[in-house]
Amino acid sequence: MESAVPMEAPICLVENKNGELMVNQQALQILTSITDPVMVVAIVGLYRTGKSYLMNRLAGKNAGFSLGSTVQSHTKGIWMWCVPHPRYLDHTLVLLDTEGLGDVEKGDSKNDSWIFALAILLSSTFVYNSMNTINHQALEQMQYVTELTELIKVKSSPNAVGEEDSAEFVGFFPDFVWTVRDFTLELELDGHAITPDEYLENALKLSKGKNPKVAMANLPRECIRKFFPKRKCFTFDRPTNLKSFLSHLEDVHESELEPAFKDQADNFCSYIFSNAKPKTLSGGIVVNGNRLGKLLETYVKTISSGDIPCLENAVLALAETENSAAVQKATQHYVEQMVLKVDFPTETLQDLLKLHTDCEKKAISVFMKHSFKDDTQKFQKELVQILESKKDDFIHQNEEESTKKCQTKLEYLSQTLKEAISQGTFSVPGGYQLYRKEREKIKNNYHQVPKKGVKADEVLQRFLQSLAMTEESILQTDQALTEQEKVLEVEQVKREAAEKEKKLLEQQQMEVQQKMEAQQRSYEENMKQLKEKMEEERIQILREQENILDHKLKEQKKLMEEGFCENAEEMKRQIEDLQEKIETAESEKSSWLSPILDTVGTALMFMLPGAGKVVGLGIKAASHLL
Repeated sequence: MESAVPMEAPICLVENKNGELMVNQQALQILTSITDPVMVVAIVGLYRTGKSYLMNRLAGKNAGFSLGSTVQSHTKGIWMWCVPHPRYLDHTLVLLDTEGLGDVEKGDSKNDSWIFALAILLSSTFVYNSMNTINHQALEQMQYVTELTELIKVKSSPNAVGEEDSAEFVGFFPDFVWTVRDFTLELELDGHAITPDEYLENALKLSKGKNPKVAMANLPRECIRKFFPKRKCFTFDRPTNLKSFLSHLEDVHESELEPAFKDQADNFCSYIFSNAKPKTLSGGIVVNGNRLGKLLETYVKTISSGDIPCLENAVLALAETENSAAVQKATQHYVEQMVLKVDFPTETLQDLLKLHTDCEKKAISVFMKHSFKDDTQKFQKELVQILESKKDDFIHQNEEESTKKCQTKLEYLSQTLKEAISQGTFSVPGGYQLYRKEREKIKNNYHQVPKKGVKADEVLQRFLQSLAMTEESILQTDQALTEQEKVLEVEQVKREAAEKEKKLLEQQQMEVQQKMEAQQRSYEENMKQLKEKMEEERIQILREQENILDHKLKEQKKLMEEGFCENAEEMKRQIEDLQEKIETAESEKSSWLSPILDTVGTALMFMLPGAGKVVGLGIKAASHLL
């Protein structure tokens, strides 16, 4: 469990006090410190049905989650235990044990419904634990699943409610596991042995009839079938036949358990370890502990305010904080890499810009990895501006380091010359030639100094200019030269100065061009990585829709086989809508990206004005990426 304190025991994550749900900040701190992907297994069921025992088994412990030994519900709220995943490195198993449903001591059953809904929203595998058999009574006790349409919204749109909105539940609901404890029946149907999975599916068959009682009995079955495409069932014998052991299972040694129960518990754990998926959001967004904690905060805050948790709003709120953090991570990565790689001063600006391009590319990649649902590219644009500013800072630092080094070196090399000037060494006939010889010696020695950087010529030119008046005075007072020779010498000095100024101007123009080309590369890299990310997201969403379609087609076929043609017909509309969406997405392919990239490209061009000058109409530069 990366960057998190190992948990020796569970801790209450969501407190249930006087019917009010509150997030325990200490537990939240533990959860949000987990940066690994999380597999979240939540268990719910009636109180005193042995939920906690199964969760302790998953944690690899006998004790941990409170088992209790009386008829009172022992677990209040939602308790959490985070342990390293036993089979997948760099993944954390988050176990959530919930308050027993149907506790007669509780006055408000609404609380149970919210606990149930939170378990659904947080988990990637949802375990429902019951006793004895899956019969009419057991399914009646699953009334909480029928209330989910009133407790959870997928879309924030006021039009997306009820049946239309709940049709999308299957897209984000967890895998479903039903565990039946103290199961004493023979697993047989019509004289043939059946598996626990077949037993569950048979129990979920709809009853025929038009009266309200039948409709009410069918409702939980319909909801389970509709909301949970992946279903699994485990049946468990009694763990032991000794009543004294049953009330203290945490103290019972493995060898004292019934062999059949031990095997069943091992099979259950093995299935969870192998099949529990990392928690993900729509679009394949992987959830780590930090993200899960923030989602939990949003859900509980919404419930406490009397509103209905909306998945879309919760994800958008999470995206705001996560994308802001992604900008910071990308910026930090860029700065760290530049500090590591840049040896100031660089010989040329191009050397620095090459390192900048490499580091910027990786920084954009870091941002793309950690950001999601940046639909308006607000945060990507922010990153572009920050990296452009940081690049300018490094260019400025590079120039300062070069200037400082060159000035220091020239100061050292010109000491002898300055002393000779002050002592009047050159104020003699022929002194001008002596002076020129000494000056050329300084220039030659200066040119041989390595790693002077980008300001080498400019600093030298300023140095020579600072000597101009002294040089003119030495020239004019040198009696060894004729007036004509002095005029010619002045003209030669002017020509040399003009050539040097021209060379400096050409260098500055070249550096401006190099900066613009770097901005163009920045623009293209941003657009390239954005296109790749958006295409990946499109494919992921398409895959999710195809999975939902496959589930709905199977459910429609099952309804037809069971003789529920009206129900199958109702589902037909959902199937047709989904098929149309998929067909549209597949036919559009990359064409859907063009207007988005043009819009983003326009915004980037305003931030990177140099890029537009390089390619003319910069906005259209994105078109070659499509």
